[in-house]
Amino acid sequence: MLLKQIIQTVYNKVGIKSNRTKNITKHVLISFVYKAGSILASFLMVPLIINYLEAEKYGIWLTLSSFVAWFSFFDIGMGNGLRNKFAEAKAKGELGLAQAYISTAYFTIGSISLFLSIFFFTLNNFIDWTAVFNTSSSLQMELSIIMPVVFAFFCLQLVVKLIITIYVADQHHSINDKIQLTTNVITLMLIWFLTLTSGSSLLLFAILFSVLPVIILLLLNFVAFSNTYKDFRPLFSLWRKVYLKDITGVGFKFFIIQIATLILFTTDNFLISKMFGPKEVVPYNIAFKYFSIIILGYSIVVAPFWSSFTEAFAKKDITWIKQSVKNILKLWLLVPIILLVMIVFSNFFYKTWIGDKVIVNYGLTLSMALYALLVTFSMVFVNFINGVGKIKLQLITSIISIFINIPLSILLAKYFNLGSVGVILATCFSLSYSVILRPLQFYKIINNTANGIWDK
Repeated sequence: MLLKQIIQTVYNKVGIKSNRTKNITKHVLISFVYKAGSILASFLMVPLIINYLEAEKYGIWLTLSSFVAWFSFFDIGMGNGLRNKFAEAKAKGELGLAQAYISTAYFTIGSISLFLSIFFFTLNNFIDWTAVFNTSSSLQMELSIIMPVVFAFFCLQLVVKLIITIYVADQHHSINDKIQLTTNVITLMLIWFLTLTSGSSLLLFAILFSVLPVIILLLLNFVAFSNTYKDFRPLFSLWRKVYLKDITGVGFKFFIIQIATLILFTTDNFLISKMFGPKEVVPYNIAFKYFSIIILGYSIVVAPFWSSFTEAFAKKDITWIKQSVKNILKLWLLVPIILLVMIVFSNFFYKTWIGDKVIVNYGLTLSMALYALLVTFSMVFVNFINGVGKIKLQLITSIISIFINIPLSILLAKYFNLGSVGVILATCFSLSYSVILRPLQFYKIINNTANGIWDK
């Protein structure tokens, strides 16, 4: 009740009248509550995990989870394709088509996930995971059990998390943060319980982190398709190749961008582990988590606009789009100020958070702040471009970034002796072009002057 009163007060003070903007504002405010709780739970988790697993095993887990995350691109972009197509179909009142898109996405990704799981289980017998993660050979048996378990549940998660896509496409933007909060709080309690009842076990920890999100998402699927989305329940009889083409038409471009993004953002842990050992992944991840506060906070505001931009562009509501982007950019001006404050208080924060167990050097802190600055600035323009599906330029530049990032990371980290600082600086360099190209494409599209690659 109190939250509803706060939301209404915000509407009145700011003068929000558009129903679309009211919906976004409501979910942004709710998301801040969920995200704050989720971040708090996540930060409380880290010292517990380090105490439970110790630094080396925690470094292995961070690298392992990054490695498995690479396979999320095997949804061939259908999550984002479904998001756009479902939003368009529902905006036009084509509810049967919307259900067909959902059915096609669920059964296609389900088939892909089953194939991947079988393939990985077979391949697992021939891989020395201790060599892959640059760790002690004594962990080979444990890792050979962990990897297929984590991978199988990850594949299952590819399917069940489509329900989040449906909610977000339908402009219920805060649902993802609600699920994340639920997962993090339960995980925190279970990890605390593990620290009291058992010795250090990477296997138990991996099972906990892999199984819990799937259980929560399965429950959400059951509730959603029994109530709110019962008219959109996936049916195999509605699967059609033509709908698959519709989703993967824009979805395949998203697929390539996803691959590039995953390589760009998740190879860092792997590269650091291979070059300097799993322990060095931990300070990098601590700094990343710290500055992810501002990225997550800003994304709460920006992310809901994706599907709203899709709807507004379909209805040719250009005035609303321009005003929304203008307001978001005004808000972004706070980001550099907040980052400066975070840099000043970083050492105090690290010491309060994790004590003296992990040392994060100042260069890593500054580099992460630069990374956060670049990501947040381009975020609003990327959400618009994704929402309207004109992503060919983004696709090409993302591929270029892949070929720049890894060799540059190795060059700066190893041959210029910058260590993990060099890895994040290489990522920053790979992102730098987006600060120019993304806003330029937005203004071309919105002013109807985009042509060629700018309009594809």
